[in-house]
Amino acid sequence: MPVLIAIDAPLGWPAPMAKALATHRAGSALGVEPNEMFRRRTDRVIQETLRKTPLDVGADRIARTAHAALKLLGGIANLAECPPIPLAWNSAISGVSAIEVYPAATLIAHGIQSRGYKAPTQTSRREGILTALKLEIDVEASCVDLEASADMLDAVVCVLAAKDFLQRRASPPPDLTLAQQEGWIWVSSSRA
Repeated sequence: MPVLIAIDAPLGWPAPMAKALATHRAGSALGVEPNEMFRRRTDRVIQETLRKTPLDVGADRIARTAHAALKLLGGIANLAECPPIPLAWNSAISGVSAIEVYPAATLIAHGIQSRGYKAPTQTSRREGILTALKLEIDVEASCVDLEASADMLDAVVCVLAAKDFLQRRASPPPDLTLAQQEGWIWVSSSRA
């Protein structure tokens, strides 16, 4: 039975960063523009199409989250005693695969309010998002914690992003080779 893991974390770093740092020496100029160095192609595509800028994986604390996500994928593979978990590049998956998703982008792509729901006091905003999500995917009515926790709500949004990917509604990378190095945020193109 195929399994798809949708992870809310970058799963790669910008190619220009890797190239620049491979030969860099302390004190010398990098010769790469900051947006090229710290943002991946997928980050720029999300910003251009949805007007939402993901955190710079090359220059923000999100890099630690990316590192932890990759370690988690490795740990799952070790526990399952299986080969490393590959990233999926199309919906024809077998075994266990993973994709990178960005809940805020998924919400925007589905026309769902994506701001102001993270604070613990924003229960009513999370309720509104949950109501909209129930029109897209099955959500157990007993999941009251979803309104209490932005992180748990984001996990449900990851499921919606996975559904979009599996139903071929997510936009594929225009440059697969680059995406295989840097990672790719899978988000619905239906309203982008």
